[in-house]
Amino acid sequence: MLANLRAAATLPPPMPPICRLAFVVNRTKRGAHDLANDLVALARAAKVRTRVFTRPTLPDGILVGFDACCVVGGDGTLLSAAREAARAGVPIIGVNRGSLGFLTTFSAEEAVAQFPSLLAGECRMASRSLLSCRTGPNQEDIALNDVVIKDETNSKLVRLGVYADGEFVTDYHGDGLLVATPTGSTAYNLSAGGPIIHPDADTLVLTPICPHTLSNRSVVLRGGVKLRIESRMKDSRLLVAMDGQRNLVTCAGRDIEIAVADRRLTLVQKPGYEHFEVLRSKLGWSGAATVRPTQR
Repeated sequence: MLANLRAAATLPPPMPPICRLAFVVNRTKRGAHDLANDLVALARAAKVRTRVFTRPTLPDGILVGFDACCVVGGDGTLLSAAREAARAGVPIIGVNRGSLGFLTTFSAEEAVAQFPSLLAGECRMASRSLLSCRTGPNQEDIALNDVVIKDETNSKLVRLGVYADGEFVTDYHGDGLLVATPTGSTAYNLSAGGPIIHPDADTLVLTPICPHTLSNRSVVLRGGVKLRIESRMKDSRLLVAMDGQRNLVTCAGRDIEIAVADRRLTLVQKPGYEHFEVLRSKLGWSGAATVRPTQR
């Protein structure tokens, strides 16, 4: 019962009908421009006020006042809008014109067919955790997928000491270190050998990148943990990449602090969305999708 109450607490409220809709369009993706024009036309026919952004990054506060944001592109395009959408409390409708589409789950055909219903607020909502990262005074950012720590030149090895809630975890020596949300577990974390985590799990994962100690493996931590990461190298500068989109830089003597953020991001999903169906499709898993009897 307690688990059900916790799950209910993380669910976003139903989305009301959309009156103001922002579009973030990646025109470098094939067909994105024409598809966006079709969706804008549908929105305007429904008397929805629209505004289209085509810049790779959104200015601070630009999404304030909108009811939703429709991203037309790939997962990278959605990541570029995620920070501002989370800050403004604006749900994201992701329409895939890229390759994988873990986050942008609507196909072009599905988006066009279901757009009137989406505009009316008839949709499924998913709440995703974010990471908050602080590298110094006035140097703080949030990420949907991951925070990656490497040497600034990206050619040197790093030595990092990691503490979880003040308890020493270990020293990492290798190409870098990443901290991922459950949403980001299928991104860089998966490529680096980390585990796949269900997006509703209240966890984060710490994964070394090409560690020199072969026994160093991913560690899954509870969602409420506070991480502190120290550089063990004198006169070094570390590059801290947020979702592979924005970079913070820190030097020796300044710790990196990472925790699950207070705010969350809401994603609009199509009816009948199934997480494991997405994994089977995007990762090319084998096996028939058959319904098996429950075993007692």
